[in-house]
Amino acid sequence: MAKSGIKKRSVGDIISDWLIGIFLGLLVFTTIYPFWHILMYSISDSRASMTGGFFLLPRKPTLLAYQMLFKTKQIFIAYRNTTMKTFFGTLLSVFLSALTAYPLSLKRFRGRNFISMGIFFTMLFNGGIIPTYILLKDLRMLDTFWVYIIPGAMSAYNMFILRNYFQSIPSSLEESALLDGANAFQILFRIILPLSMPALAAIAMFYGIGNWNSYMDGVLYVNEQRLQLLQVYLRQLIGAAGAKGALGDAGDLGPASRLTEETMKMTVIAVSIIPVLIVYPFLQKYYTKGVMVGSIKG
Repeated sequence: MAKSGIKKRSVGDIISDWLIGIFLGLLVFTTIYPFWHILMYSISDSRASMTGGFFLLPRKPTLLAYQMLFKTKQIFIAYRNTTMKTFFGTLLSVFLSALTAYPLSLKRFRGRNFISMGIFFTMLFNGGIIPTYILLKDLRMLDTFWVYIIPGAMSAYNMFILRNYFQSIPSSLEESALLDGANAFQILFRIILPLSMPALAAIAMFYGIGNWNSYMDGVLYVNEQRLQLLQVYLRQLIGAAGAKGALGDAGDLGPASRLTEETMKMTVIAVSIIPVLIVYPFLQKYYTKGVMVGSIKG
């Protein structure tokens, strides 16, 4: 009778698997639990939450903090502005990065090393806050929506990731397209970009998260309430005045007086990170591949 090809596992192998599983389980728990704690704290009764400890389940569940937060009109204005900044800013940034990265990835492009060094120089030095403010003032961009989009329209780091990915694409594809009569824009938009979706998705996520979490440009360059960003407004809600002072514009101080400042902190954090957590799983597979290839090629 033929012996079975299945090797019997030793006790050491079983113990090793259990130890690895326990370690990975603890790693997953320590990664997920902070977000879970924030969510559970935000939907718990403020007085019950003050007892401290772990929050595996909400204590005396209530949505009072979210109800009070979304009673304010400014939260919707801030959400609209941040969403528009994220969408249009990311779209423009990816477009400009692709237009810059493509010619710099071509070996036949004369002066590409000099231009690349000039762009790399901007990663090391910048003019500073005051010169930037004066420049934007002279350009009449203060208190306009364009101040959110144009000054940070392209990141040198993301452009170099995209350039390196373009260099990993076989040059024979471009040469064949040139022989068929295609111009540079046709090659870029019909051949290069469709083959670069992992890298494009990776830098789009970089730009998107950066735009969504943007704070300083809303503080330094904009005073208009109609142009206020979400992060700036949420920072006001967790100011020293506490929940009662921050939510006074909701018109109902009775419920707001039962909320602690810690509860409001957890609520505004949840409101700001939930959209990112929803979008990230759809881009994660492209993100890993795009960054790895873009960082080691070229």
